[in-house]
Amino acid sequence: MKALILAAGYATRLYPLTRDYPKPLLLVNNRPIIDYIVYKLHSLKDIDEIIVVTNSKFISHFRKWKKGLHIKTRLSLVDDLTKTLAGRRGAIGDVYFTLNKKRINDDLLVIGGDNIFDKHLAGFMDFVEGHRAHHVIGAYDIKDKKEAANYGVIRLNRRSEVVDFKEKPSKPKSTLVGMCLYYFPRNKLQLIGEYMGDRKQNKDTTGGYISWLKDKAQIYGFVFKGAWYDIGDHKFYNKAKESFWA
Repeated sequence: MKALILAAGYATRLYPLTRDYPKPLLLVNNRPIIDYIVYKLHSLKDIDEIIVVTNSKFISHFRKWKKGLHIKTRLSLVDDLTKTLAGRRGAIGDVYFTLNKKRINDDLLVIGGDNIFDKHLAGFMDFVEGHRAHHVIGAYDIKDKKEAANYGVIRLNRRSEVVDFKEKPSKPKSTLVGMCLYYFPRNKLQLIGEYMGDRKQNKDTTGGYISWLKDKAQIYGFVFKGAWYDIGDHKFYNKAKESFWA
C-alpha cells in the first residue's frame, strides 16, 4: 500500500506565516506538523512507500526537511509543477497528478498534510482490512453543528456505511466530519480519473470527490476518538500549539 500526504496547498489563511513557507512544515511542539503524520505512517506494516506531493514553490523546503528524517520506509517527493495559488491543481487534482506521475497501481492511503491527531492509525487500518474492497473515510465528531459547516459532513448507518456526505453544508445534519483521511482500493482508482474528466466537478477538495463518489461506490466511515486538529487558520494552529501532544 502507498501513502500519499497532500502538501501542495498555499495556505493563504495562515499568511504571513505561509507566504513563503509550507504549512505542513510549521512547528507544533518543536516538530513540523508533517512529522506527526509521517511517523504514524512509518509504523504501519502495510505501507511500503510514503509520498509527499507539494509544489514548485515549496519543494526545496521539503527536500531540506527530508534530509533530517530517520525512517526505514521509503519516502519520495512529488512536485505538482505549480507555483501560484491561481495555478494550483487542488487536492483531488494533486491525487490524480501523483497517481499518474508515480504510475500507482496499489491500494492508496491519502491524508492531508495539515491533519494531526493523537490516536494511532492502527485502528483505522484494522477497519480498512475488514472493508478492503471499498473506500474508507476517517471521521471525527466535532460536536458542534456550527463548526461542522466548515467541513465535509458525514452521516453513517449502523454498519458504518456513509449514507450522506455534504461538503460545507449551510445546515449540517450531523456533527460528524471528514478528516481528510481516505483509503482508496486499487480496483477503484480509475474513478478518480472519471471524476477529473467531468468538467462540472470541483477539483479543489477531496470532499467534492467523496460527495460525487458516494453515489457510485460503497464508502465506510471510521470514527476517531481523542484529539484532532485541522490546521486551516491561525485559531486552530494556535490551539494545536497550546494543547496537542502525541
